[in-house]
Amino acid sequence: MKGDAVIGLMLAALDEAFNRKSWHGTNLRGSLRSLTVDQAAWRPGKGRHNIWEIVVHTAYWKYAVRRAITGEKRGSFPYKGSNWFARDGTDGTEWRRDLKLFDNEHRQLRAAVAGFDPRKLGESSGRRFTYASLIRGIAAHDLYHAGQIQLLKRMQKGT
Repeated sequence: MKGDAVIGLMLAALDEAFNRKSWHGTNLRGSLRSLTVDQAAWRPGKGRHNIWEIVVHTAYWKYAVRRAITGEKRGSFPYKGSNWFARDGTDGTEWRRDLKLFDNEHRQLRAAVAGFDPRKLGESSGRRFTYASLIRGIAAHDLYHAGQIQLLKRMQKGT
C-alpha cells in the first residue's frame, strides 16, 4: 500500500473515532451531543473522573501525539500539568471553552497527520512506539473514552 493511502486510512480512523459516522456506534464527539454542563460535571463517585475531565484529558493527548509527530516543543497546552485536569464547576462558559479546545486539538492533530511523511510511519517516535502506533493509538483512545462517556451518561440516568 502506498504511503498516501496509509495516511488516508489513518485519517479515516481518526475521523470515525472522533466525529464521523461509523459502524461501531457513537464516536467521541457524538457522545457529547446535547450534554449539559451539569451532566458533564457529574461524578460517579469520590475520586472518579467526570465527563468534563475526560474531554480535557482527550484534548491533552491529542496535543501530546501532535507534538510527538511534529517535533513541537512542550508548553503550548493551555493548562498546567498533564494527563488529567480537575473540572468541578458548573460554569457553562468554561465548559464551552474546553469543548472548543477539544475540537481545536483534534483539528490540529488531524492536520499534522495529513501532512505527515508516510515514509516515517515505521520509525520510532523517540519513545517505545512508532509514529504509526501513536496515530492508531490516539484513534483507539478516542473510542475508549467515547464508550466510557456513554456509560457515565447511563449511570446518571440510573439505567
